[in-house]
This record gives sequence, C-alpha cells and structure tokens, in this order.
Amino acid sequence: MRFAHIADSHLGFRQYGLYQREKDFSDVFKRNIDRIIEEKVDFVIHSGDLFHMSKPSPKTLLIFQEALLKLKENDIDVFAIAGNHDTVMRKDALPPQILSKNLGLKLISPNKPYYIYEDIFIGGSPYQSKPYRSNLIDSINLLSKEAEKYERRILILHQGIDKYIPFEFELELSDIPQNFDYYCLGHIHSRIVEDFGNGKLAYSGSTEICSKSEVSDYQKNRKGFYIVDISKKNPEIEKIDVKPKREFIIKHIDYSNLNNDISYLKEKIRNLDEKPILDITVEGGNFNRSDVYEKLINELGDLTLRIKSDLNPEQLTRDDEKVENSTLNTKDLLIKSLSEYGNEDINNLAINLLDKLSKDKIDDAKRVAKHFCTEYFS
Repeated sequence: MRFAHIADSHLGFRQYGLYQREKDFSDVFKRNIDRIIEEKVDFVIHSGDLFHMSKPSPKTLLIFQEALLKLKENDIDVFAIAGNHDTVMRKDALPPQILSKNLGLKLISPNKPYYIYEDIFIGGSPYQSKPYRSNLIDSINLLSKEAEKYERRILILHQGIDKYIPFEFELELSDIPQNFDYYCLGHIHSRIVEDFGNGKLAYSGSTEICSKSEVSDYQKNRKGFYIVDISKKNPEIEKIDVKPKREFIIKHIDYSNLNNDISYLKEKIRNLDEKPILDITVEGGNFNRSDVYEKLINELGDLTLRIKSDLNPEQLTRDDEKVENSTLNTKDLLIKSLSEYGNEDINNLAINLLDKLSKDKIDDAKRVAKHFCTEYFS
C-alpha cells in the first residue's frame, strides 16, 4: 500500500506581486500531480496550505479541481486538511477545499476527523493557532484512542513543533501520541524525516520556493513530495524531487570584484531555462549605491525575473545619506511593524505603495492598490 504525501503548495501565491510567480506555483503543482499519477499510488494526502489565501480566485480553484479530476480518473483518492493559509480566521468558517468535496476530495475537519481506507486509519486536525493548543491536543488524543482499533494508522497535522521551529510552534513534541505509523505533517517548508514513537514523522516541505530563507534547504534537499509504503511495519519513505520552475540565485559580491561577478552571473543565467530571481549583496569599498544599483539593472535586469539588491558601502556618499535618512529608514520601520502579522502579500503591498508614494507616483500607487484589492478579495 503506497501513498503520496504532499503539502504547502500555496496555489495562487503571487510572490513579489508577479503574475509569473503565481503561474510558477500552479505549474509546479501540476507537475507534482502528474508525477504522483506516474507513481501509481493508492491515495494522496495533502497536509495543508493547498492555497495561499483563504479566498482563492476562481482560476486558482479551477487548477486544483482539474488536478483532483485527473487523480480521480486514475482511481486515486485524495485526503486533505486545511492549513493556516487555507483557514478563514472566523468562527465556523469553512476552508476553500470544501468546494471540491463533490469532486471526491475527502476533507478532514472537526466534523469528519478521520476516514478508513481499507484497513488504514487516516485521521487529523486542521491548523490551530497557539491559543487553541489545548483544544488541538484534545483532538489529537481522541484520534489516538480511535486509531487503536486499526492495525495501520496515519495522523495528519499542519502545525509547527518546538523541535523544528523553536519560536513559532503550536505543539511540543511531547504533545503528540506515539502510536501512529506515519505522521503526515505540513507547515514547515523544509523536508524532514525522523523516527518517532512507533513510526516515522515527516514534513514533505513546500513544492515551490516561497521565500529566500528556503533556498539553502532547497539546495540540499530539493522540493517535491514523498512516496510512503505503509504496508510494512516501519513505513518506507521515498523522496520524489520535482524541480521548481526557476532558480533563486543568492550572490554576495565584494565591490572590488563587481565586474567579474556580474560577468559570472550573466554566463550562469544564460544557461538556465527560465529567468531566475536574483538576490545580490554588494559590500566593501566606497561606492555610490545608486550607481551600483543602476549598473546591476542595466547589466542583469533583462536577464532576470526580479532583482533584489542590498548595497552596503563602507562609507555613504552624500546622495546615499539622503536616501538612507528618508525612504530606507521609513521602509525598515514599515517592514519591522508589519513582520508580526506574517502576511507577505500585505507586506509587499505596503512596500510597493511606499515606493510609489515616496516618488510622487500617485496614479501608480492607486493602480497598485486597486489591483491588489481586486486579486485579494475576489
């Protein structure tokens, strides 16, 4: 008996406000589904954050429903829970996955906390924030007792655990019962597999690169999903890699070597199938930041989907000091204030509006705000 464990697809995520990135997330999701079908699994479990927003666009819903129908045509059942991005933070609100129940999706929820697939217990709980930790633990313990009636048991959660994210967890490892064969987890975007209790605890990670902080883990562990063989006493896990749409390139440059490193980047990018996302830090030496930024844009702008630059001269020029004391300081304060909300879409909107308004581009700011509202609340 083999199943696919996938999580954190974040369909509809328009990263950096770019339509191309939204399409990247849907394209790589489709490739994951095609690969799952190729593997001829018995069923699929999605461990939350299928969507990036709790109110996905009709187009985004359609992408998932088409994938669901494709799996159904191949006699592959799909079980899923809601993650924090899927969840409407309102009492008794329903996640968008509910719209696909008539297409065969088996949604695990407080009203239907488990299913039995042949002789396998498949139970779980949707995401719960830290203030509701005690309710979450009670739910898990009830599932643990019910699961004892069955020979093989799977627990599905979308939560942070203290061992893996010490400052943003909802559960401690000791809160989790040890009588399941496979702990099918989502929420952490890195791939993790460990022995736990009677079985294996696993985060399958995100299917696309959702932030710069994920790049180093991707370089070591890649992205994709797991194939789990649960027919044996100790489940066997096979890592299936599905390459993201484009590369994230992070480059630290010493100013004295700027020209050589730009040439290196040009050569590297020309060998890629898609325009990459480029994150450059230039340090050392005395230079004018506006001159270096203009050089980076002129040399690399047409070759990349997006360039983010962090320019740190040893000594600021007068022009740099003016910028440092105005927009950059305001931007830093804004980012710091917004960070507690953890919503990258809102953060990007605020920063984009600050950029437009600081340059008196009122009409551009209005268009940005209108476009965001149309997409976010549709």
